[in-house]
This record gives sequence, structure tokens and C-alpha cells, in this order.
Amino acid sequence: MRLGGLLTLAVASLACALSISGAEAQTIQRAATDIALKNGETAEIGDVYYISPNCKSLLKGIPEVEILDGPPGVTAAVNAAKIVPRSWGCANPVPGGKIVVTAKDVQEYSFTRMVLRINYKTLNGDRQRSENINLVLFPPN
Repeated sequence: MRLGGLLTLAVASLACALSISGAEAQTIQRAATDIALKNGETAEIGDVYYISPNCKSLLKGIPEVEILDGPPGVTAAVNAAKIVPRSWGCANPVPGGKIVVTAKDVQEYSFTRMVLRINYKTLNGDRQRSENINLVLFPPN
């Protein structure tokens, strides 16, 4: 009984200390994108660009994408495009691209997590980021 009282006191003290110090839970994981493709279809999953705080492009070339994990018959590519990074408060287009995923030769239904790595060649050196995609594939009718 005495141990239970000490444990309760320790937990209450820790909770009080955390609430006073302003501790917050943090995570660096982002939600995965969900897409469904039939055999032969292509889906655009997002824009890629690399900019400075004053909305100027820092890219030396079009970003590249590679598949780190995914189902056979699915390809990913970056199509060159001018992108307006509105989420960063920019009004003018900057060089970049659009990531597209294509399903070919799908023989049966499947659900797979696909992991992409986007490689940027910038004025500040090479940079990378990853993107997770929940991919549902459907065979031809």
C-alpha cells in the first residue's frame, strides 16, 4: 500500500512539473497521401520546388524522384513545371515540377505503402525529403 501511495505521488509530481514547464508532444511524421489507380492510369500527387525566404528559387535543376519501396509496375517521375508556392505566401511562379505516379501492368488488386525520395540540387547543396503514399491498385476490368 505504501508503494502505491509513493507511485501516485511521483506521477502527480511529474504531471505538475510538465504542466508548469510547458512541455508539448511533438512529431515529425506527416500523413501519407492516399491514391487509387487503375491499370494504365497516372495521378499527380504534388508539387516540388525549393525556395528562399524571399520566394526566389534555389534549384539548379529539376528535382528527381526515386522509389525506395513500392509495388512492381508502378513508376514515379517529376514533370518540369512552374509552381506558385502559395503556402509560403509567394505570388510568382518558380521553377520546379509535379510528381506523378503511373501504374502499368497491374494484374491484381493490392494495397501498398510506397516510399518516394525527392532529390533536390540547390545552390546550397544537395537536399532530400521523403514522401509516403498509400497506394491502392486495381486490375483492368
